Amino acid sequence: MISFGRLRRIWQIRSVARRYGLYEFAGRKPANDPRPRGERLRLALEELGPVFIKFGQALSTRPDLVPADIASELAGLQDRVPPFPSTEARAIVEAEIGKPIAAVFAEFEDVPMASASVAQVHAARLRVEGESETIDVVVKVLRPGIDAIMRSDIELLHTLAALAERFSADLRRLRPREVVAEYEKVLLDELDLMREGASCAQLRRNWLGSDLIYHPLVFWDCTRTRVLVMERIYGISIRELDKLRALDVDFRVLSERGVEIFFKQTFVHNFFHADMHPGNIFVDVSDPKRPSYLAVDFGIVGTLTASDQRYLAENFYAFFNRDYKRVAELHLESEWIPEGTRVEDFEAAIRTICEPIFQRPLKEISFGFFLLRLFQVARRFNYQVQPQLVLLQKTLLQIEGLGRQLNPDLDLWKTAKPIMEEWMRSRLGPAATLERMRAQAPSLAVSLPEIAEHALQQLRRGEGFGHSRRELDALREEIRAGNQRILQMLAALGLAAVAMAAWFAEPDSRLLGLHGLGIAAALVSSVCLWRALRRR
Repeated sequence: MISFGRLRRIWQIRSVARRYGLYEFAGRKPANDPRPRGERLRLALEELGPVFIKFGQALSTRPDLVPADIASELAGLQDRVPPFPSTEARAIVEAEIGKPIAAVFAEFEDVPMASASVAQVHAARLRVEGESETIDVVVKVLRPGIDAIMRSDIELLHTLAALAERFSADLRRLRPREVVAEYEKVLLDELDLMREGASCAQLRRNWLGSDLIYHPLVFWDCTRTRVLVMERIYGISIRELDKLRALDVDFRVLSERGVEIFFKQTFVHNFFHADMHPGNIFVDVSDPKRPSYLAVDFGIVGTLTASDQRYLAENFYAFFNRDYKRVAELHLESEWIPEGTRVEDFEAAIRTICEPIFQRPLKEISFGFFLLRLFQVARRFNYQVQPQLVLLQKTLLQIEGLGRQLNPDLDLWKTAKPIMEEWMRSRLGPAATLERMRAQAPSLAVSLPEIAEHALQQLRRGEGFGHSRRELDALREEIRAGNQRILQMLAALGLAAVAMAAWFAEPDSRLLGLHGLGIAAALVSSVCLWRALRRR
């Protein structure tokens, strides 16, 4: 049974949809409104409130679901609403911290610095226990009642998505229920400011000591689910280009540093700020020739699995080498394209979109545009959308757009290539392979006999399938050979360790023959490894 409040909200949505002529999205006759459909959709979502605004912002990053003209318009959604009274903000802070405002803050500005649909931010001065000095901070406070509002509207989105799939074939292809479920977690995560504080702390730890970017300190004693207290940073908004230009800031250095930050976050730290729009980026101009970044708002972050990282790195390399077959194979290996898809068909589709891109100089080629087109082509082959890669693609487009605004001659590949090469050496090179073998060898050596015994017991009992005596003997022989290869690998690793110890020994030790022993051990270990791998 749908409640009266839910019915009233549905009626309100229906009225807004009719006023902006949105029924054409359900296959109806296009509206008479002369404004573009993307603009009408954006205005309607802004009128419907926070959940619809954020859902629209999320859809703007899904080129596999929405046309380019709509995605571009939705990217401009403005999440700005009038502030709620400061008396309510003070009450929330006191209730969360459990102390009067005056006991925690020497000053608390009633007029907020910024106000959005989910929270607003106040400037304050934090008292330091046992000291007379205070610290400049910002206090982010969740909007009263926003939790209930967002949860109610999310439930409503689920209802509308189910209706859309049931009654509209056009909308059914967009998988609305799947999309709503995917972004429900993202939307609800923004209601927990402790989570945002933890993300900021992680980024700060990753970049501590770097001169590329600075992240504010979180004051955990005052941070709760509905209140976040962070160090206040002072810089110039990246949007104020004229002001930065007047201060003689080196835009070339600034743009290249932005690209370096993105690729290090992705491939070195594997933890990236996924909402890098200009409103969240400031510039430290204390050294105009080597400007650095200041980041705020950590509500949306992303990580990648090891396979995702490898997929991206190899895709970029294959793309710039025009190895379209490898790009196609990577999609199939990752199981993001359904099994049974012909590599040749997918390769041909990728070649069709990539060759026109390469008609331009390398510095003009857009990484973000490449990913955008790749997702669009993959969609025709029933591509399984990976939310973390969508977040990354959105962030890359933001960084790339900002970098080219600062420096039209920015060559992303030139900046990114050394970082990716180093990552591939450290993760995929011979040294990395040897390290993985060393780490896995003990557990494999322990577990393999048990696995073999279990398999043989099943075969003796004939569980699930029957085998001839010849097949069973062949299996036993393969297991024996496998055990022998493992022993050879372990021996090789041990000898390699001896070789390294001897090589790095003190000079006097080398004179005693350890250096020669190291060379001999290295040769023997190489032979053992070669024989073990050759017999695989």
